[in-house]
Amino acid sequence: MQLDTPAASGIKGIARSFGAAFTSVFRGWGNGYWRLAESHAASVAGDALVAVALAGTLFFSVPSTDARSNVALYLLLTLAPFAFLGPFLGRLFERSPGAYRTGLAVSALGRIAVSIGLLLSIDTILLFPLAFLSLILSRFHGISRSSVLPVVVRNADELIDANARLARAGVIAAAVVVPIGVGLDAVFGVGPVLVASMLLYLVSAVAAFQLPPVRASVVSKRRRRLALPRSIRLARFATAGVRFLNGYLVFLIAFSLRETDAGFGSLAVLLGAAGFGYFLSAWVAPALGSLVREEPMVVGALAVEAMAAFIGAQLLSLAAAAVLVGAAGFAWGTAKFAFDGMMHRTIPESDRARAFTNAETMFQIAWVFGALIPVAPFWPTELGLSSAGVAALVIQVVYVSLVLVPDRDRIHIDLTAEAQGASSVSEGVPISPDLRRAGVLDLI
Repeated sequence: MQLDTPAASGIKGIARSFGAAFTSVFRGWGNGYWRLAESHAASVAGDALVAVALAGTLFFSVPSTDARSNVALYLLLTLAPFAFLGPFLGRLFERSPGAYRTGLAVSALGRIAVSIGLLLSIDTILLFPLAFLSLILSRFHGISRSSVLPVVVRNADELIDANARLARAGVIAAAVVVPIGVGLDAVFGVGPVLVASMLLYLVSAVAAFQLPPVRASVVSKRRRRLALPRSIRLARFATAGVRFLNGYLVFLIAFSLRETDAGFGSLAVLLGAAGFGYFLSAWVAPALGSLVREEPMVVGALAVEAMAAFIGAQLLSLAAAAVLVGAAGFAWGTAKFAFDGMMHRTIPESDRARAFTNAETMFQIAWVFGALIPVAPFWPTELGLSSAGVAALVIQVVYVSLVLVPDRDRIHIDLTAEAQGASSVSEGVPISPDLRRAGVLDLI
């Protein structure tokens, strides 16, 4: 007998809506994008389960002092993959275009091996080297994904939307598996959680192998200096500032709750809030990108972090902490999507891999340094939040001021355009739209 009560109908409706929202992030740009989204969603879900398995060991199963030491060591270990291997990966991708697709598969298969190692040595000294290796492989996936995206989505104007959809796929997948992982960890321990992560990484690898071949139009044979436009360098500085404050705020709040003997549930609330903020930015960023240039989006992200930090300093509670962390996640997502859009639109394909690798290295180092500050036990929460608000405003002012300083190269372009203007009018040849685009001052 089939029951058709209002409650059952409501549950079915919610399930259908959730399913439609999840499947929509895989559609839009053909089979290549579909496979990339599958690989990314499974990869993020696997990383989320590994994070669940490590959270108790590093943070909650030890006294507060030991937790700070464990987290500090873990954060310092995360610097090495980016400081030392980042330039190597950028050069590898630049010289071997096919390595993009292979990088996704190797990253997933390597993390299967890491999960096996963690399963066998979760309570030993090998935990940190394995976590270190997992971070390397996870970043390998991120760089490969960023480099593959413009290949499967050829329209540069749609890259912000495509990147945001990939982010939504990852957040939804993580939101689905994290409660399952927490339940498995509570009942059976970390073993089943790590086994589940292996299955997800396998799905990611299979999807990566099904991507169409990647062929770059230009392959560099000789190393040369990467010259980025001034607008990209300034946006990278500001986005790194957003990332610095993101790591700072998340760990400041996490240790504040840890000092009050909060359990894993409180941390789960914070992680869920951060994920929701990032997920929300994946919906908002494409709409903003269709209305304004990317620079005001980065400025707005800094403003959101400043406002959230100042308000959070006055309202110290779990609910306020969740809102603060969610705002930090939203700010980071908005700034990152805007910066990625600038990179895809501005950087030539031959230089894109190295440019993305350098930027990701800078962002991760900024996040680690931001997260290390609250590890110090003498750092008070109220002062820390107020300091974060001031820092966000300072970075915002510096960024806008530097953007508004005339660029000598841009002045030369404008003078050239003016010189061509008279002949363009008489000959009916339009001046390039890129020379007439509004700047930050016109749109803030």
